[in-house]
Amino acid sequence: MLLQYLRKRAGLSQQRLADAVGYSLEQVASVEQGRRPAKAAFTAAAERVLEAGGVLEALQEEVDRAKLPRFFRNFALIEAEVLSRFSYDPLLVPGLLQTEAYSRALFARHCPPLSEEIIDQHTEARLSRQKLLTRVPYTEMSFIIAEEALRNPVGDTAVMHGQWQRLLEVGALRNVEVQIMPAACGFHSGLNGPFVVLETKEHQHLGYIESQEVGCIVHDPAEVSAFGLRYGKLRSQALNSVESARLIERLAGET
Repeated sequence: MLLQYLRKRAGLSQQRLADAVGYSLEQVASVEQGRRPAKAAFTAAAERVLEAGGVLEALQEEVDRAKLPRFFRNFALIEAEVLSRFSYDPLLVPGLLQTEAYSRALFARHCPPLSEEIIDQHTEARLSRQKLLTRVPYTEMSFIIAEEALRNPVGDTAVMHGQWQRLLEVGALRNVEVQIMPAACGFHSGLNGPFVVLETKEHQHLGYIESQEVGCIVHDPAEVSAFGLRYGKLRSQALNSVESARLIERLAGET
């Protein structure tokens, strides 16, 4: 409705707006009627053409969040405002570090199958979340990823090379630490599965666990404390950031 109001205020028909922003008439109508969430590129173009004063772009983060799977939206809302975020991922590269190609390859193999439109929406939303990596003030972030996750061939060789390079780039950010848990480590405190530990701006500590598209935000202080203890153990058992970067480079050189 907001887009429709701004379009009419500017004296434009749907067709003229479509021509001006480089999208089809059907796409403009779908966004106006709420049948399709706007892409960031569409919003930026509409902002410029309609001289919206930043109103549309201010809403884009909320629009992107609506593209996420339902079970994940509440966590994403909390995650967007935290002071720190620490996670352990044993099977896949975490979403905040995924390339578009890697993310799209995952959604394309979803069971049951997703439509192309939903794949596009989930991928766009996942990439939008990655603004958290560079947002100022910086969020302190730590990612521990199992070596097996890096060796799991999601997509073809080009997809994996791009993903390994992305990990090296993100690991160089001053607020981000990427550590690899080597396959030869044996027993460690992450074998029970993936988890996330968060600290909010109010200095509340929360946990998050997820499996088979069921997500659970953990509030109980004792349970969150246990998550923190386990994460501390994992950081001591994983390769440090320099050693981790060398391992990623070796993986890239093997293929």
